[in-house]
Amino acid sequence: QVQLHESGGGSVQAGGSLRLSCTASGDDYSTYCLAWLRQTPGKEHEGVASLDNDGSTSYADSVDGRFTISLDKASNTLYLQMNRLTPEDSAMYYCAADAAICWDITVMTSADFDYWGQGTQVTVSS
Repeated sequence: QVQLHESGGGSVQAGGSLRLSCTASGDDYSTYCLAWLRQTPGKEHEGVASLDNDGSTSYADSVDGRFTISLDKASNTLYLQMNRLTPEDSAMYYCAADAAICWDITVMTSADFDYWGQGTQVTVSS
């Protein structure tokens, strides 16, 4: 069982950067499929980035080259570095984990993840 807690959201102007953090407790994070998803009101969760337990990563086309997912195994903390933010990146961001094998984030859905954080809001103004 994994408990997840995000932090690092906030408001930023377009072109700026934010780093989201997700601290895990209850199990060794590094054995899980880890991901960041985001959601805007009235829409389904959108996969943003995933990190498999072999270190492989995948990104949504809309963030590829701007966002970086990483894991600090020593602190059991998952990060999402977000650069060159645009208003279209505004959303509630969630970290999620699952004990199964990771697929490419572009084909994963919210149903693929068993463990979720509470979310952190990111707002990008133009």
